[in-house]
Amino acid sequence: MEELEKGKMGSRNRRSGRSIEYVFSGRRISRSLSHAEEDEEALRWAAIEKLPTYNRLRTSIFKSFAECGDIGSSQTQPILHKQVDVRNLEMEDRQTFIERIFKVAEEDNEKFLRKLRDRIDRVGITLPTVEVRYENLTVEADCVIGNRALPSLANAIRDLIEWGLSFFGIKLAKTTKLKILKDVSGIVKPSRMTLLLGPPSSGKTTLLLALAGRLDPNLKVKGEITYNGNKLNEFVSQKTSAYISQNDVHIGEMTVKETLDFSARCQGVGTRYDLLSELARREKQAGIFPEAEVDLFMKATAMEGVESSLITDYTLKILGIDICKDTIVGDEMQRGISGGQKKRVTTGEIIVGPTKTLFMDEISTGLDSSTTYQIVKCLQQIVHLTDATVVMSLLQPAPETFDLFDDIILLSDGQIVYEGPREHVLEFFGSCGFQCPDRKGTADFLQEVTSKKDQRQYWANRSEEYRYTTVSEFARRFKQFHVGKKLHNELSVPYDKSLGHKAALVYHKYSIPKLELLKACTHKEWLLIKRNSFVHIFKMVQLIVIGFVSATVFFRAKMHHRNEEDGAIYIGALIFTMIVNMFNGYADIALTIARLPVFFKQRDLLFHPPWTFTLPTVLLRLPLSVLESTVWMVMTYYTIGFAPEASRFFKQFLLVFLIQQMASGLFRFIAGCCRTMIIANTGGSLTLLIVFMLGGFTLPKGDIPKWWTWGYWISPLTYSYNAISVNEMLAPRWMERLASDNKTPLGLAVLKNFDIFQDTNWFWIGAGALLGVAILFNVLFTLALMYLNPFGRPQAIVSGESTEELDFEQDVEEPTPRQAESKTDSMTRSLSSSDGNNTREMTIWRMSSRSTDSGRCGDSSLRSGVNTKRGMVLPFTPLAMSFDSVNYYVDMPSEMKNQGVKDNRLQLLCEVTGAFRPGVLSALMGVSGAGKTTLMDVLAGRKTGGYIEGDIKISGFPKKQETFARISGYCEQNDIHSPQVTVRESLIYSAFLRLPKEVSIIEKMVFVDEVMELVELKNLSDAIVGIPGITGLSTEQRKRLTIAVELVANPSIIFMDEPTSGLDARAAAIVMRTVRNTVDTGRTVVCTIHQPSIDIFEAFDELLLLKRGGQVIYAGPLGRNSHKLIEYFEAIPGVPKIKEKYNPATWMLEVSSLAAEVQLKMDFADHYRASSLYQRNKTLVKELSTPPPGSKDLYFATQYSQSMWGQFKSCLWKQSWTYWRSPDYNLVRFLFALAAALLLGTIFWKVGSKMDDVKDLNTIIGAMYSSVLFIGVNNCSTVQPVVATERSVFYRERAAGMYSSFPYALAQVIIEIPYVFFQTAYYTLIVYAMVDFQWTAEKFFWFFFVNFFTFLCFTYYGLMTVSITPNHQVASIFAGAFYILFCLFSGFFIPKPKIPKWWLWYYWICPVAWTVYGLIVSQYRDVETLIKVPGAEDTSVKSYIEHHYGYRPDFMGPVAAVLVGFTVFFALVYARCIKSLNFQTK
Repeated sequence: MEELEKGKMGSRNRRSGRSIEYVFSGRRISRSLSHAEEDEEALRWAAIEKLPTYNRLRTSIFKSFAECGDIGSSQTQPILHKQVDVRNLEMEDRQTFIERIFKVAEEDNEKFLRKLRDRIDRVGITLPTVEVRYENLTVEADCVIGNRALPSLANAIRDLIEWGLSFFGIKLAKTTKLKILKDVSGIVKPSRMTLLLGPPSSGKTTLLLALAGRLDPNLKVKGEITYNGNKLNEFVSQKTSAYISQNDVHIGEMTVKETLDFSARCQGVGTRYDLLSELARREKQAGIFPEAEVDLFMKATAMEGVESSLITDYTLKILGIDICKDTIVGDEMQRGISGGQKKRVTTGEIIVGPTKTLFMDEISTGLDSSTTYQIVKCLQQIVHLTDATVVMSLLQPAPETFDLFDDIILLSDGQIVYEGPREHVLEFFGSCGFQCPDRKGTADFLQEVTSKKDQRQYWANRSEEYRYTTVSEFARRFKQFHVGKKLHNELSVPYDKSLGHKAALVYHKYSIPKLELLKACTHKEWLLIKRNSFVHIFKMVQLIVIGFVSATVFFRAKMHHRNEEDGAIYIGALIFTMIVNMFNGYADIALTIARLPVFFKQRDLLFHPPWTFTLPTVLLRLPLSVLESTVWMVMTYYTIGFAPEASRFFKQFLLVFLIQQMASGLFRFIAGCCRTMIIANTGGSLTLLIVFMLGGFTLPKGDIPKWWTWGYWISPLTYSYNAISVNEMLAPRWMERLASDNKTPLGLAVLKNFDIFQDTNWFWIGAGALLGVAILFNVLFTLALMYLNPFGRPQAIVSGESTEELDFEQDVEEPTPRQAESKTDSMTRSLSSSDGNNTREMTIWRMSSRSTDSGRCGDSSLRSGVNTKRGMVLPFTPLAMSFDSVNYYVDMPSEMKNQGVKDNRLQLLCEVTGAFRPGVLSALMGVSGAGKTTLMDVLAGRKTGGYIEGDIKISGFPKKQETFARISGYCEQNDIHSPQVTVRESLIYSAFLRLPKEVSIIEKMVFVDEVMELVELKNLSDAIVGIPGITGLSTEQRKRLTIAVELVANPSIIFMDEPTSGLDARAAAIVMRTVRNTVDTGRTVVCTIHQPSIDIFEAFDELLLLKRGGQVIYAGPLGRNSHKLIEYFEAIPGVPKIKEKYNPATWMLEVSSLAAEVQLKMDFADHYRASSLYQRNKTLVKELSTPPPGSKDLYFATQYSQSMWGQFKSCLWKQSWTYWRSPDYNLVRFLFALAAALLLGTIFWKVGSKMDDVKDLNTIIGAMYSSVLFIGVNNCSTVQPVVATERSVFYRERAAGMYSSFPYALAQVIIEIPYVFFQTAYYTLIVYAMVDFQWTAEKFFWFFFVNFFTFLCFTYYGLMTVSITPNHQVASIFAGAFYILFCLFSGFFIPKPKIPKWWLWYYWICPVAWTVYGLIVSQYRDVETLIKVPGAEDTSVKSYIEHHYGYRPDFMGPVAAVLVGFTVFFALVYARCIKSLNFQTK
């Protein structure tokens, strides 16, 4: 009774708290509750209190509203109290709870966290906190000087030589030290949100990585970083803190919720459970009953090992990704969530764990300002109410987002310019003479005020003349500023370790028991196997097809067992069985490498140890392997007619299964060691070549040279070959017959002929060895994942002249090179890449900005229009674009149909009307998913699917896409460029293809230079473009290049899709200055834009605003300070007035949101259609839809500006640079061919001249077949990723009307010839000499000719497979399916005369068969030497190859013609498919 009374008291005490919960639920319920409900709850609590502690911490009360019969009644809905086990909360219950408590994420989150904090404070528990200090931190990197860092073939070879010499202490490359962070010190305090700001390449990412303890060990680090006074090596920093990368690396096949659930399981609950048990103990002592919702939340989020936790649902809600939780993340192969949502998943993946010290790198890229505000607001509440420590770098924080932070760290040129409270930052710069203008965001001001180019406009001290204040001077002044002095004083007093909470730091590497981690990884792996079922089904179908082919080729009706020759055919069938099941695992290379980036990220975050990744990978594929082995055996064993005993069937089944396991282990190990597709394909091919050559079936054991005998014993195929042959040949039906000598049993004679062991124990020796090797490879795979790191550490580079200038500059004013944080950051173990900025470019840019600055200070104002006409000297025709009632539909997605949507089409644009005019800069805006990019794609003619309705006119004439492509430019959001060319080369290429023929070469070059000047790329002209986020240009430089590539086409209308997304304020200002300069030349420019700052937004003249569903809600001028837009919306009754200094773009999106429409009970689209503004626009569109008198429609005599020959020359010119600068492609295949040649030469040493019996001839055929096949396959697989990368560039360039697909394809085909020629030249010389073929000019020529066209044929086959498949992963699987058939019909396993007549046609269309035909006939068609033939008379080589292999000596002409024909055929199919098939869906 006493407990019951206590329960009632506690229940009444909490009435006020409970009323908040009712506000949350959005129901208007009176504050007083019925006594019956209170008593029920009190009874429930009393019952829970009596439970044992273990159960009590897992049991809570779940409240839900009972259904009310009379909806209109004024009575409150009764509350049901349900006692629940928090480990088994239903998904529906979790959903209900989150929806009720967090209705409006950022508001309700704060209320809830406050209640949670009050509960902790009430019993006097102190939460653990982490204070991070860094003192005198300096980070240095080595950078290469000059053009030595350009990735050309010559430089790659020099790098290899220098790498070898470095072991002897010899250094040839000229390097210099590059300081990324220079002697920085500071304190990051708990319970305070810290914003890290700085211009590009200031070292932000490096600082965050350093604080998180995640810097690459190759960087030289001085100084000290401590957490609560403990050095980084005294605890596990990866678990105490977390670095949230700016790169979104996720498994595309998993949904958003599954990704976060897995992360939550791996990270565990940290100290949540300990906190809860202490809390429960103290509350029980004090007789306090907690509030039901808070208790349920705390208990549910403190439970370890739950498959789907409440913390995931909470994180999804506060990040605003609950709407897409069941959508797959997606990748380049499958469409998933948007870029902005992906960015939030990256954040959610970390904050779903217990880590409360977070270093967040640019988490807002691709998000609109309102979403960024919501996320930062929720994180701020978590920081303030749970005492977390957060440092966050943002690119363009809006003023309202900026105001959420407590502290600011401003970093520039690797030095800290300011660190301290946000309130004092403007005061500090005021003391230096600089002031932030009224309509300028503080964050934008801070990022520009340290820049030499932008500083002058903020100079406010009129009494003194402006003088450039260097970063070093700012840093020095900060030390004298009161905030700087206070920071110095705090740092001078060491942190008192006794004040630190023992639970603040983590000392264990993994958060949860290893068995739980194994369970989580197994669950994920099984999920991925189900999601990737297509790959497994495809492999199974492939196996069935090949099983059918081999069963019908080696058909039992044709298979006899009379003599040694029949035995040889059976051995051929067995070898083929081995090879098929070996190759069946080849797809594991691509699948494993695709998974590695995510694995490396999770490994470095200490989610799980590597073995928990590899063990489920191996074990869960065992049932699939059993199934594949069963299918193969059932289809082939009795059909081919192997030994009929059941025991031998099951023994062969065991061997096939073990061969598959061994192959999968081998290919996984190769993938784990090589880590990139190009190197793995080559490494895989080389390994297979060695394993094949030394397996005992290509070259018999007795013929293997002494120096290669070790290779025979370590080749896994040796054991499988011996075991599978012994199993068959020692069967009664072979042993009961006698061989041709009438003494030896036939089975033993066949084994002897093939140099196979004749002992029955070899079956078990072989099976045991295969099992051991399979286990060994998987262990090695695990070790490779444990100790190797991802590739992608491009070195920082500086030009030679820059270093001299830098030395001089350091003497004068101390600043060091402007560093590329990412060129060095990308060296980090944990991340393959970072910002993507390039040291060399940034350094040069900074160097030359000294000389060009004096005349350009006015440029920094976006609307200044200084030098407006520069860079646009070529004449063009200003054109207007009008569009009336444009609708766009796509087919209804199947997911929506499954949810019961009846319509067949989904409308994305609805009755959009408007106009874009010359000299007017128009913005296309709207919330995410409003249809901005869709409208732009429709107007620009870039959509490849869907249904378009409505009128689109260009200066009054109907738009024709062919001519429109010639006068328009389209800057895509994801900047797609050829990675291996320089900035200048990219522009020259675009100009030469798109400017009219009438423009001379000199004029084109001058125009390119002027455009580079306009876009401020002059100083980056020789910089390599690189791969986004890994090498080359930074995001902002890449954006400017995208604009420049379109500008050099001299277009009249330019579309730009989000030109400022992913940029910081300063970079965005540079890009917008470029855009403004372009508009002022009289062009029509339209931009979609996401989260503009005030000054960027007001750089636009007109705005077209869309709401969700693709409906227009505003189209018209902005006016000075956006007054026209503001007047329009403020005139709508109920719309709140804009606050002073508030960003009009943000305000506009907020007041026109869906929530605002519900609140105001109106539709903004209907309001717009009823306005006078709509009528004015209709009139304008009508005017522009009528051609001006005397005007003519656009007409061009040809579709493209250049002739076919001109297009071909330009394409070939670019391809030549791309190939020369792709050493990872060309050098790798050259080295492979060299290795293969030396391998062949040493294995088949002098066998060409040794011709005693049939075995010698078979050996040579095997050697030729193997070498050609492997080099061919390697050429095919290495070319695929290269062509796939270029294909995405091809789609953009073709859409821009730069060229026809035929010249492009021809250039791609032609550029391969010199490289393949060189490869063939040294390969044939080495092989021909070492194998010791007959040295006659004719024979050498034919050997060279056949090899050259075979290699070329395989390379073009690789091109063709990419052109008919969506990406290179599918292309490699598709190509792989035919390699096995090439093997079977090559004439090696089964000679042509023995092939059943129903399969003979395939022999004639198999390229490898013609190659082997050509190689054998060219060398032996005139050799009359006698050789021994088992079971027959001695015969001449010439006669034997004619009768046994069916090779006619006079057939070299047709062979040559067919090989050339295959090469041309594959090249033509490639050209045709690249023209007809478009895998880019828009």
